[in-house]
Amino acid sequence: MLYIDIDEFKSVNDSLGHMIGDELLKSVALRLGQCIGGSDFVARLGGDEFAIIQTAVKDAAEVVDLVTRAFDAIRAPCECLGHQVASDASIGIALAPQHGIDLDQILKNADLAMYAAKSAGRRTWRFFEPAMDAQVKARRVLETDLRKAMADQGLEVYYQPCLSLHSNTITGCEALVRWRHPERGMVSPAEFIPIAEETGLINELGEWVLATACAEATTWPDDISIAVNVSPVQFRSGTLALKIVAALAASGLPASRLELEITEAVLIRDDDAALEILHQLRAIGVRIALDDFGTGYSSLSYLQRFPFDKIKIDRCFVNDLAEQGGSSIVQAVVNIAAARHMTTTAEGVETQRQQEMLRALGCNEMQGYLFSPPKPAAEVQRILLAHRALQTAVA
Repeated sequence: MLYIDIDEFKSVNDSLGHMIGDELLKSVALRLGQCIGGSDFVARLGGDEFAIIQTAVKDAAEVVDLVTRAFDAIRAPCECLGHQVASDASIGIALAPQHGIDLDQILKNADLAMYAAKSAGRRTWRFFEPAMDAQVKARRVLETDLRKAMADQGLEVYYQPCLSLHSNTITGCEALVRWRHPERGMVSPAEFIPIAEETGLINELGEWVLATACAEATTWPDDISIAVNVSPVQFRSGTLALKIVAALAASGLPASRLELEITEAVLIRDDDAALEILHQLRAIGVRIALDDFGTGYSSLSYLQRFPFDKIKIDRCFVNDLAEQGGSSIVQAVVNIAAARHMTTTAEGVETQRQQEMLRALGCNEMQGYLFSPPKPAAEVQRILLAHRALQTAVA
């Protein structure tokens, strides 16, 4: 069984309309029907999902051959009511009896393999493996635990200071959510943030982090800003600006002290709509930072189209500073930012040598374990007060 999911089908419906989407599905169905042999059959399972049953299979090579034909059929551009529409797919494969003899089990395992293909970057295929079932079960458990942690206030916001490379003063802190699981200990955000994004929990989680961070920042010195990460899912929700206004109003924090960190992922799919939202946020008075700069696809074009306040240089470039020519990329980013009157912040600074090189290259700020790892609210407040006292004494 081949379980086929058309990639990015929702964007076709959203951008071209449901009539075009329906025509695309009809075209895909017709073409898939032309791929199969006499005893095979194809069916639409619902939405943008199809299944092919292939019979009398002698070896895996025959399956791969059918998958190749299916991809060729799906990827060929379709003429849909005057529009040229291109599509692609993620395909999961389950074999009987190796992966089950019950129809529901085979369908479920093919579905799991399809999601594994999606996780691998879409536009590809995967055979079912028993480990996939275990991964899905573990993910469900983690999702349930995350929902409980959110309901029971089991999450915490940590703060990582940002240090000026010119004055050695703390300019702000970045808010980072942390989860101390009662059995597993600290769960990495790399594990639970993707789950929150896939399930939609990120909207509630992001709103809570925003409100908590704004309230905490009001207890800091007036010249210390707070940076909050915004997920692409939150960005597309349509209510982000309202949530930010509400958080600022509830906390009393001036908009000028709030910085929103976004990644290129919020711009890639529909950059015109995203840029409109960014202008709405700018109108509120908050600052906008482009995070993980240089790790995506089209950073330079985005810098042309929107005046970000800050560029955050990804830690991978900081790690390579000491390598042959490693500083040239950071120097280029610093020069671009300076020309467009943007601040640059280097992430993941862990050594004195990195700090010295960044300062020499003209980078404005740094974050990293060299100065301080992320700390709970009470600890970061002590750091801010101690640092302020030290600066006053030196002055």
